[in-house]
Amino acid sequence: MKHYILSVLLLWTSALFANGIKSGAQDVKVTASVSKSVVGTGEAFEISFSVNGNIESFNPPALNGFQVVGGPNQSSSYSSINGNTTASMSISYDLVGVKEGEYIIGPALVVVNGKQVKSNSVKIKVVKGKAVPQGNQRNAVPQGDKVAEGNSIDISKRLFLRAVANKTNVYIGEQFSVSYKLYTNIDLVDNALDKLPDFNGFWSQEIKNNSQNVQWEIETYNGEKYHVATLKQIILFPERFGKLTLDPLAMTFVVRQAAPSNDPIEQFFGGSYKDTKYKIKSTPITINVKPLPEAGKPEGFNGAVGNFSIGANLDKSSVKANEALNYTLKITGSGNLKLLKAPELTLPADIEKYDPKVNDDIKETMTGVSGSREYSYLLIPRHEGNYTIEPLKFSYFNPATGRYVSLTSGSFPVKVAKGDPGSNVTAYATGGQQDVKTLAKDIAYIKTGNPGLTKDGEGFYGSALYYMLLCTGPVLFLAAFGYRKWYRENNRDVIKVKGRNANKIAAKHLASAQKQLISGDKKAFYENVYRGLYGYLSDKLNISAADLNKENIGEQLKLRTVNESIIDQLTDTLDLCEMARYAPISGISEQEVFDKAKTIINDIEDNA
Repeated sequence: MKHYILSVLLLWTSALFANGIKSGAQDVKVTASVSKSVVGTGEAFEISFSVNGNIESFNPPALNGFQVVGGPNQSSSYSSINGNTTASMSISYDLVGVKEGEYIIGPALVVVNGKQVKSNSVKIKVVKGKAVPQGNQRNAVPQGDKVAEGNSIDISKRLFLRAVANKTNVYIGEQFSVSYKLYTNIDLVDNALDKLPDFNGFWSQEIKNNSQNVQWEIETYNGEKYHVATLKQIILFPERFGKLTLDPLAMTFVVRQAAPSNDPIEQFFGGSYKDTKYKIKSTPITINVKPLPEAGKPEGFNGAVGNFSIGANLDKSSVKANEALNYTLKITGSGNLKLLKAPELTLPADIEKYDPKVNDDIKETMTGVSGSREYSYLLIPRHEGNYTIEPLKFSYFNPATGRYVSLTSGSFPVKVAKGDPGSNVTAYATGGQQDVKTLAKDIAYIKTGNPGLTKDGEGFYGSALYYMLLCTGPVLFLAAFGYRKWYRENNRDVIKVKGRNANKIAAKHLASAQKQLISGDKKAFYENVYRGLYGYLSDKLNISAADLNKENIGEQLKLRTVNESIIDQLTDTLDLCEMARYAPISGISEQEVFDKAKTIINDIEDNA
């Protein structure tokens, strides 16, 4: 009876908790705010629309009386509390007042989780300032060059978006660029951003345009001339292999078309027009990502992909004990510079090393990420003597040649003189560190206590323990023979072996993640947790890397009768690790993510 009452209470509490989460999830709010409520003509200000959720569709209000000189600019953040992942997004525009007066900017219409929500209206007062040229020069299509109008009935041939990638066949970690371009030869009245592309499976770096105005060009495409504007330029680095898809950019335009009219006056003045809303998307791009080859991979390879050179420098060749040295390693070139890890510096035991300081001089263009990254190590020799800082080894994969390249820096001799008395920062019971090391090679201390002497005939030889250990050899041999036979039988099926060993492979990745957690490298931590879960699921469920996605994982786990709650926790954790590469995570600590990943693997092991 006691167990029955407890079960009912638990079910009732869970239902209330789930209902509370559902109610909270539906409480979506859109807030409009401005950086200034009173501006002069020609003075720029920002209007921002903040949403506590993922924006599925965004329709901005009419901005009559203002020029749009920047935007839409999007920012996002994510948080996870007790496994419940939430998102908040903000879309902003830079506006300039054109005429004096009081204006009310109406509400924006946002779709979140399939539900339409309106923002509040904001009031702006425009006072006298500097003169502003009339017309929205930023978004207007140039009128100087004549462009063929094409078929006025088929808008899709006169207005479309293209995603153009400079490469579609790359290696993991190899950089490539994507441009999102707008093609039009029809009059545009207004536009709105519906959805920015997602880059799941990629590390992305947007190329920032210093100019606030969109630059229009004339381009011939499929035999037709178009006005073309480049809306976004992104540099991408694949983080896993397989066929990965770049999601489309979606926008809504208001186009102006000629409408037939029988009125002779309207015909004389050019006829009448009608404005029509038209939604367009760029075509998704499939990127074939190849794994880095195992053949020729150097020992200690740390994921550098591109074309690099290195240089090393030591600021001093002679110092006193406990004085500081600065060892600098500079990596120059193009590739995944921002994803490089600090090289491992091998030093004599008597030289203390501190974590390096990282200085970047990196620029992003459509040709890729290039520049230099500098690692500065602080070194402190603790004892006098002559030392050599061994050459540092750095290896990278060059996608242009398809081969690994190993580079070696020079070696540096260091002469360390005896330090000043009291300069040693490490305290010892008697004498300095150098004195202790000398005593270890000198006369040993007199041994005190029981010497452990025995009488003749009372030793180990001939005792019962002696004969017992003598028989242990044949017994161990037979046990080893039986174990070998069992091992061969148990490892015939390769798929079952991979499934059994999946937990061990995941444990290695999680152990690496724990090291990164201790060192404070959050990006590397989330990357190791992400790879650990995906590697474990690939081996456990026997799914190839190319077919490894959340839908296939969920189906396979359901076939193995794994609880739905465990599958949901797994999906949330994978989404959380994916989001951590693009935006900061709040509401859940890295330790909680680590513990949650371990628990999910253990639960799958118990149920699958």
